[in-house]
Amino acid sequence: VSGNTRVRIPSRKILQDSADAAQAIGALGLIVHGGHMTGDDVDENEGFVRWRKALEAIETDVPILIENTAGGDVAMARQVEVIGRLWEEIGDLNPGFCLDTCHAWAGGEPFDGLIGRVMSATGRIDLVHCNDSKDGFDSRRDRHENLTNGEIPPDELANVLRAVDAPILVETPGTVADHIADIAWIRSL
Repeated sequence: VSGNTRVRIPSRKILQDSADAAQAIGALGLIVHGGHMTGDDVDENEGFVRWRKALEAIETDVPILIENTAGGDVAMARQVEVIGRLWEEIGDLNPGFCLDTCHAWAGGEPFDGLIGRVMSATGRIDLVHCNDSKDGFDSRRDRHENLTNGEIPPDELANVLRAVDAPILVETPGTVADHIADIAWIRSL
């Protein structure tokens, strides 16, 4: 989404190469961050149009899932309100949406009613990356933590997971034992 062609053109090539690799291995989807704009290039509307052009240009049968981000002053997918505006531009191209719980927390999205707000904005949640956060609410820092060990109140995270109707993957740090504990906590809900 960058206005700088020296960034945007290689990014689109990476997107196509990643989609080709995903298709070659039979992946069910390709998850990409929403991106952000920097410097003097801060017109969100131009970013939305660039997203549309990128999705129109990609040649793949693999679904593209746009994931919410934790930071960026002019981020295309940090705040649900902006995600909704992005979807107004690209929704007819049928992108998927991946909700990352650490990113939502660090990006300053209240968890109360989060699933309803995302569904209103995008019409879909295709996947959840379930993580706790090492940092506080609206920190804009993308540092994942094991479930119930971070800054997200466990009851708020549990309410989000209970409300969503999508596959949930843990994307937490640590060992296999840590991941087993994270999955057990989710299954206990």
